[in-house]
Amino acid sequence: MVLPVLPPGGLLLGWSLLLLAGAAAAGLVILIASLVQVFREAPRLAPLAASASATGSEARSDTTLTVIVPAYNEAANIGACLTSLLSSAPPCGDWQVLLVDDGSSDGTVAIARAAVDALRGEGGAEGAAEGRVRDTAARFSVLEAGPRPVGQRWVGKNWACSRAVEGVTSTWVLFMDADVRVQPDTLRRALHQARAEGADLLTLAPRLVCGCLAEWMVQPIMASLLGLGFPIAAANDPADSTAFAAGPFMLFRRTAYAAIGGHRDLAAEVVEDLALARRIKAGGFRLRYVLGVDALELRMYADLAGLWEGWSKNWFLGLDRSIAKALAAAAVVVLMFSGPWLLAPSALVAAALIPSARAVLLLALAAALVAIALQLALRLWTQRAFAMPLRHWWLMGAGGLLVGAIGPTSVWRTLTGRGWTWKGRSLA
Repeated sequence: MVLPVLPPGGLLLGWSLLLLAGAAAAGLVILIASLVQVFREAPRLAPLAASASATGSEARSDTTLTVIVPAYNEAANIGACLTSLLSSAPPCGDWQVLLVDDGSSDGTVAIARAAVDALRGEGGAEGAAEGRVRDTAARFSVLEAGPRPVGQRWVGKNWACSRAVEGVTSTWVLFMDADVRVQPDTLRRALHQARAEGADLLTLAPRLVCGCLAEWMVQPIMASLLGLGFPIAAANDPADSTAFAAGPFMLFRRTAYAAIGGHRDLAAEVVEDLALARRIKAGGFRLRYVLGVDALELRMYADLAGLWEGWSKNWFLGLDRSIAKALAAAAVVVLMFSGPWLLAPSALVAAALIPSARAVLLLALAAALVAIALQLALRLWTQRAFAMPLRHWWLMGAGGLLVGAIGPTSVWRTLTGRGWTWKGRSLA
């Protein structure tokens, strides 16, 4: 049999493109199937029964709650965050909201006070509901965290959180980030479920909200990776060492929080939420990680610069400080999400230029198009599971390149300390 004469490397190119496109499609199939399985078994924040909704946890006089919101230069977020918090249905009879300012220079505290004053000013014809809002607003206070101790390494929000709990005596303490918005019944539902399930830490996975183009490119990918990398069922299994907590919403039984040393013992931990979750499980306490996509939403980054800084801060640490894992994970993301968009036109052009390898190249084109269709399927599933709109789904190809660049950047910054910052503050 005489083989057709091929241009140099023509057949090799065809099979290489087919292999890469097939691998991308297979990876996406595995990712989607795994996510469907993981979230089919995932517990969710339960709705309150009619009786519990009417009385909440207020009937238990020994149930008290302090909501701590650490803030550093959160002028863009703090007003909406506090408005949603202070408009909540009372989760218990005695509860407070404490804003801890960590040396903000952008008017965070002034904006927070203005938002609270606006709530206090509501009233009149609306009657009882308005009265409840005014009463709730009176529960608000501000604490200045003050300068960090000289000679000690405090990173992120650990100092602000540690300072806040010094004066807290409530039975429960909730740490909530300023970029979170809660529904009116979220606090009540979370506290009710934490008590009902005997949780020492109840943490909620929020619904991610995207605003800027960079978020639309990257956040759906990151949400999928987190869902797969930290299986919810395993995190909730006391016999499994897997632990995870969503830092934007962590509700602790105060005695358990104190027993593990809290934020003070983790002063130098950049990914403190993961460290706290691991300490809870290692200490024999009960961790409950549940979906709260209908209860709270999170807008993490305002622009590309913030997203780049945030994910390059966490990527390497979230992958156990393993260079191999960090680089391999970034490469896999590029293959699965960017690869199909690069391979499809490459295979099409090559098929036109290399007729003798056209069959293999057209198979590669088909595999790349299947992978693109699978990305759409992933976003359709995300839309159904997490109420994340389908908007800009086709930008996942560009998002894969961004994540691919974040991986090695995170390794470099973490190991060298150069450019390793959060909101402009050095983490080195």
